[in-house]
Amino acid sequence: MEEQRLPVGQPFVESPRMTCRNVGVYYDGKSAIRHVNIDVGRNEVLAMIGPSGCGKTTFLRCLNRMNDTVAGCRVEGSILLDGMDIYGKSVDVVPLRARIGMVFQKPNPFPKSIYDNVAYGPRIHGLTTSAAELDEVVENSLRRAGLWEEVKDRLQQPGTGLSGGQQQRLCIARAIAVSPEVILMDEPCSALDPIATAKIEELIAELREQFSIVIVTHAMQQASRVSQRTAYFHLGDLMEVGATTRIFTNPRHKLTEDYITGRFG
Repeated sequence: MEEQRLPVGQPFVESPRMTCRNVGVYYDGKSAIRHVNIDVGRNEVLAMIGPSGCGKTTFLRCLNRMNDTVAGCRVEGSILLDGMDIYGKSVDVVPLRARIGMVFQKPNPFPKSIYDNVAYGPRIHGLTTSAAELDEVVENSLRRAGLWEEVKDRLQQPGTGLSGGQQQRLCIARAIAVSPEVILMDEPCSALDPIATAKIEELIAELREQFSIVIVTHAMQQASRVSQRTAYFHLGDLMEVGATTRIFTNPRHKLTEDYITGRFG
């Protein structure tokens, strides 16, 4: 294996929740990302920015083994969650994906009731022991997702009947119902209007108090609003990582500066 290459800035943090070292991804032998070295801190929002096709989403999908579902995909390197190798042979991906939840670009509620969307995870993972306990988990999850007051009188109605912004908050409630440690968000606001986007951004700020969040976004203003650290990807390489305020005001790599100032991307 080639020697590790470190991005400009501060890729590592003290006492990280996730540790990624020399991560590479190949599709049918072709390299998609190379030598990614970065930590995910506790109770932080890490934003990943960069042009389309630069490897942001590919890397994000490594963090809960979503790339396992892609034929011909190979992941190299080391990704640890609280010191556990998530690609270890003994790791069951089902409980892993409960610990590392994911919210996708397009809201994807199950074709079930609002209640059953949120209750699904706790049921399959056996996290509750009674109907009353499950009711409490559903209500608390919907409250934390800022949705309870809007849906409390129609919990048995289909989740697909909600507005786009409400559906995305329902998907966030579904993710947090199983008490994850990390939440991955792949452009969670790209399909939403500005008002719904503002609600999701407020929610991200609140969720950071309990979870580590990694968000891929094309909206640099969003990255600057919601994240504490920002990582810039370019053509499969992680070029720069640092405090969000510094990345946007004083980038150390010319490619980062060119992207942020709109010279390309």
